[in-house]
Amino acid sequence: MAQAGLVEGPDGIIRCAWPGNLPDYLHYHDHEWGRPVADDRRLFEKICLEGFQSGLSWLTILRKRENFRAAFANFEFDKVAKFNEADVERLLNDAGIVRHRGKIVSTINNARRAREMVAEAGSLAAWFWRFEPDPGERPKKVDLAHLSANPTTAVSVRISKELKKRGWTFVGPTTVYAFMQAMGLVNDHIEGCCCRAEIETARAKFKRPT
Repeated sequence: MAQAGLVEGPDGIIRCAWPGNLPDYLHYHDHEWGRPVADDRRLFEKICLEGFQSGLSWLTILRKRENFRAAFANFEFDKVAKFNEADVERLLNDAGIVRHRGKIVSTINNARRAREMVAEAGSLAAWFWRFEPDPGERPKKVDLAHLSANPTTAVSVRISKELKKRGWTFVGPTTVYAFMQAMGLVNDHIEGCCCRAEIETARAKFKRPT
């Protein structure tokens, strides 16, 4: 029997339990979540979609992700930064996304802040990866108790504060930690998950952006 937080899938493979047996969620777990990312467009997309997720499930957002990409110029932040009130109204009428004015306006604002961050740090990747936790800041064992008890960390609080100082919105510590987990700044696949060792290897080979 798999330990708490793990489940054996229909293919006989042991994984983190949170994707259940949903094919799209399993694909996301196996091929995206936790793998280190240095691409600015993907980092911007994820921080925005985590903001849209607030109060909802990630599965809801994942299933609308292609609609979001179509609506927000594929999250090319130089393009999104030029959106205006007409674009806000267009997005509010787009049934394929989450029609929340505050989150839509936030995404446009954050695109403008992203441009400033690139001017400051060279890239979003260089800025975010400077906050990668040291090994001593990580638990000795990633298990269900760790994940259940830690929707935020000292690092996610620090990143959140720094982003807010720069004018970003919908970037609270819980949102930021979910972003860190997904983009590979930490490996929160539970010990025993089929992906954990593979992602540790990927992280070891990953060239940190500077």
